[in-house]
This record gives sequence, C-alpha cells and structure tokens, in this order.
Amino acid sequence: MLLKGKVAVVYGAGSSIGGAAARAFAAEGARVFLAGRTAAPLDRLAEDIRGAGGAAETAVVDALDEAAVNAFVDDVAARAGRVDISFNAIGCGDVQRPPMEISAGDFLQPIATAMRSQFLTTRAAARHMTARGTGVILAFGGGGPQTLPGLGGFKIALDALEGLRRQWAVELGPHGIRVVTLKSGGVPGSLPDGFPGKEAISDGLVEATRLGRAATLADVGDVAAFVASDRARTLTATDVNISCGAIVD
Repeated sequence: MLLKGKVAVVYGAGSSIGGAAARAFAAEGARVFLAGRTAAPLDRLAEDIRGAGGAAETAVVDALDEAAVNAFVDDVAARAGRVDISFNAIGCGDVQRPPMEISAGDFLQPIATAMRSQFLTTRAAARHMTARGTGVILAFGGGGPQTLPGLGGFKIALDALEGLRRQWAVELGPHGIRVVTLKSGGVPGSLPDGFPGKEAISDGLVEATRLGRAATLADVGDVAAFVASDRARTLTATDVNISCGAIVD
C-alpha cells in the first residue's frame, strides 16, 4: 500500500474531487480525516470508506476560518500523532462570465477564497510537519498558460494558486515538506447530475484533449495518492498535469 500508516486531511471532502482523493488515500492505507462545511456528504463518504475497509473520520470545518482550521489540524495531530498529507479541494465560488459583465466582488471572490483557504490549510499542516521533517501539501486546480473567454476571475485564481505553491515550496522545502498542485483541464465526472449543459461541457472537455479522453475521478484519486506517497519523493515545487493533453506545457 502506497500510504500505509499515513495520516491525511482532506478539505472539501464532500465534493467529487475531494471525495475521490479521500477514497484513494484510504484505499492505499491512509487514515483520512474528512473536512467540509456540511456534515451529510462527509458522513456518507466516511461510511463508504469504512465499508471498503478503510479508516475515516469527519469534521465540519470552514476552510476559510483561521481558528477552525488550526483547531481541526491540531486535533488531528493530537489524536493521530502526526499529519502526513494535506489536500485542499474546496471550491472557490467562481462566477464564470466575461469580466465586463460581473462585479468587482464576483471577480475577486475566487481569487480571495482560493488564496485564503490554501494559505490557512497549508500553514496549519506545516506547523506539525516541520517538527517531523516530512509531509506533503497537495492542491487541486493548478493553471496552465492557456485560458478561455468568459471565466471571470477563475483562471486568475488558478494562476495565483500556482504562485502560492511556488512560495510555499521554497519556504517548506528545507523542512522536508513537498508542495504540489494537480491540474486537470476539467473532470467531466465532477459535474453533478442535472448540471445545465453537462453533456455539452463534458464533450468539450474531451474534445480539448490530445488523448481523446478526459481524466476521471478515479484518475484524480490515483494520481493524488501516488504524488502523496514516498514513491514521488522527488516531486515538489511543481504541478502534475493530468489533463490528457488539454493543457500543453
């Protein structure tokens, strides 16, 4: 098992992306602590993980609340004895419309949300990781050089996330902590049933790839588990491109 004996915290675990990572971490032997703003999806996920033989616990946490994030991570470390992996997959509340058609608040919201949440969750985990000289910080949604019209502040939030990842990697590398973002170009399976235009959006995501297929939720989980494992110990200060060629580096 890639993550046997590891302790992982997952923010946004009630989302499809966060849930996929949590399932993969648990399947590879990690004890997972699931955090999110709503209890019901966390409880369902925890039940599924336990039913498959994994270990999972839940906590209602607002990843934008500094005190709540610190208390959550401190509690995990006290109960589990360590924090090995921190994965933040919360949504950033983006309004995807042309910048000329949205307010300054709507434009700035995804940028501010992504930066605050990723800063708080990384710092909280790093406080415990530095003492042990090891740990992995993962984020989902890194950007590439391309963009599309009508994204509001969303793509800029992804670019800011990459800048934050670079800074944290420089700061935390001397303490043995790796910092990596995953970028996908879009995961059709993350679109909920009944989402307006789901089929057309999914087809567009596939069409944009070079492989004729887009990443699945299982793909996201598998790559996240590998990157979090010691087999990827040379990876830091970088992103991992799982876009099937939709994003050309």
